[in-house]
Amino acid sequence: MMAHEFGLLRRILKERSGLNLGDDKQGMLEGKLRPLLKEFALPSMSHLALALMKPDAHHLRDRAAQAVTVQESYFFRDKVPFHYFIDVMLPKLMVKREVSRRIRVWCAAAATGQEAYSLAMELAERERQLVGWTIEIVATDFAEDALRKARKGLYSQFEVQRGLPVSLLVKYFSKAGNAWEISPDIRGKVAFGGHNLLDDGQALGVFDVIFCRNVLIYFDDVTKRTVFARLAPRLASDGFLVLGAAETTTHLSNDFMAVPERLHGVFCFTPAAAAAASMREEARRLKGGEGASDSDAAPGAARLCASPR
Repeated sequence: MMAHEFGLLRRILKERSGLNLGDDKQGMLEGKLRPLLKEFALPSMSHLALALMKPDAHHLRDRAAQAVTVQESYFFRDKVPFHYFIDVMLPKLMVKREVSRRIRVWCAAAATGQEAYSLAMELAERERQLVGWTIEIVATDFAEDALRKARKGLYSQFEVQRGLPVSLLVKYFSKAGNAWEISPDIRGKVAFGGHNLLDDGQALGVFDVIFCRNVLIYFDDVTKRTVFARLAPRLASDGFLVLGAAETTTHLSNDFMAVPERLHGVFCFTPAAAAAASMREEARRLKGGEGASDSDAAPGAARLCASPR
């Protein structure tokens, strides 16, 4: 691959996925993109670079970005956010949502689904406390291969050994050859869909909790600011934003601040941003009628409706 071709590919990947590749990543990039030569019947990396330059190469550009994106995920990764979700977020939101009895959770950049399924299992374990409540889990990613794997809910022995308690493995998975398949009940509680963090997410609606973990570390500051600007309108005024433990909104967004407990990676709106979000919610209510919200824009989202065993 020529230097100018590497530069072109870096620019295209950054525009489409936000991924910021360093000068030393040419070898890695070639290895990641080589399977596309067979997929699109292209004889060389130079031909791939030329094909990506065409104005109508939208699908090819998406596939190139997806091929390079890091799809690292595992069950109950960094356990602290899951504990905080169950012990703090959920109880607070249940008090505030007593009338609607509905809570929406978005797992953005969900990769192969382990995070979303971890949340679904946590909620299933508390089924009795959630009788009469509707909890939606929406998980999105822009990588088609990752979404296909997530929807299947089929994981290797290595994957289920990474963070998944044996008790939950036995309870919610069944052996499928050399792999483990998550139960249809848990799989049905998560709605998976395609979404790029750099795109507008209005069609997804508004969420009470947004998990967007361990993806911003691959972006430069300009792209991080863009992502935060996209996420803010999707969060309820009293909602929570959960990032990776090493990720922060500090100096990157004026909308978010750390939660009172000062946990790494967990944020809520600043008072000014919460007031602005409340105004948006009131405007939606007046426009759509009593109780209307952006969440109505996501029909078909999976619902976890707990009932007694």
